[in-house]
Amino acid sequence: MTGPIDELRARVAAAETPNKELAPYLAKVRTGAYAVTDEDVAELKRAGLSEDEIFEATVAVATAEGLRRLDAASKAIG
Repeated sequence: MTGPIDELRARVAAAETPNKELAPYLAKVRTGAYAVTDEDVAELKRAGLSEDEIFEATVAVATAEGLRRLDAASKAIG
């Protein structure tokens, strides 16, 4: 039986590979999401990305990073 975390992992794994223009932005989301600004998003939109593309990539990367940190914490706790 799979639980909600397993289902979440599967959904993140099935996410489409993000557009290459998103790479610097997504790195910022992974390492310091608190620093993402409206201008970061506006720059992506000027590059031709839709709000949906930006949102979906942001959610997938943030979720994957959250799961990575959960796994690291679980491993550290034992």
